[in-house]
Amino acid sequence: MPTIQQLSNYCAQYLKIQDFRDYCPNGLQVEGRTEVKKLATGVTASLSFIEQALEWGADALLVHHGYFWKNEDVTITGIKKRRLQRLLTQDVSLLAYHLPLDAHAEVGNNACLAAMLGIDDLEPLQAGVRRSVGNVGTLAEDIDVNTFVTRCQQALGRDVLHINSGAATIRRIALCTGGAQAMIDDAIRVQADLYLTGEISEQTVHIAREAGIHFIAAGHHATERYGAQALGRHLEQEFNLIHRFFDIDNPA
Repeated sequence: MPTIQQLSNYCAQYLKIQDFRDYCPNGLQVEGRTEVKKLATGVTASLSFIEQALEWGADALLVHHGYFWKNEDVTITGIKKRRLQRLLTQDVSLLAYHLPLDAHAEVGNNACLAAMLGIDDLEPLQAGVRRSVGNVGTLAEDIDVNTFVTRCQQALGRDVLHINSGAATIRRIALCTGGAQAMIDDAIRVQADLYLTGEISEQTVHIAREAGIHFIAAGHHATERYGAQALGRHLEQEFNLIHRFFDIDNPA
C-alpha cells in the first residue's frame, strides 16, 4: 500500500499543481498516518464528510474544497477547530486539490462534466494564462437548447437555472464548474452559444441577455462532484488501494 507522501507526490505531478496560482494550498494539508489503504473522496472537507469517512475507516481523505483559503481567519477555532480535531485525533490525512482538479484533461471536473453531457474537442477557454481552468467544446450536432437543458438536468439529477437568451439551436458550449460565472466574458469572446457553470450573479443575467448567449447555472456542488471521484478511481488503480466517494448533499 502507498504512503501518504507517495500519494501526495504522485498527485502533484499528475495534476501539475505547480502551474496554478490558487486560493489555497494544493496537496497534503493535514498529515496523518503513514500508510494509506482506504481513501475517501468528496467535494468538501465538511464535518459531515469527515465523520462518514472516519466511520468507513478511511486512512486519508481527498477533496476539491479543503482548508486554509486565502484571506480566511488563521485562528484554529470554532468550525475549523472541530474539523481539524477530528482528523488529527484519528491520525487521518487530508489532501485537497482545487483549480488543478478543475482543469485536468482526464479527471478534472470540467472534463468529467463535458463527457457526461456529450461535449467533445475541448480547448482552453481562458486566454493569456498558463493553465486555463475553463474549457470550450462542441456537441456532435446542432440541438435545441431546451433539449440540452433537459440533458443537463438528467445528468446532474437536479433542476438547473437557464437564462434563455440565445439562438434556438446550439452546438458550441463553454463550461467551467463551480463558481465561475464571471468567466461568461471568456465564453462570449470565444463565441460560445451557451455557457455552463455552477453559480449565477445578478449581473450575469444582464450580460447573457445583452450578449445573446445562453447561460446555465447548474449548482456549484452538483457540477464539481465528479473530479474527486475520477481522481480517486485513478489512484485506486495506480496504487491498489480501496476507494469510496461520499456525496454530502448540498443544494448550492
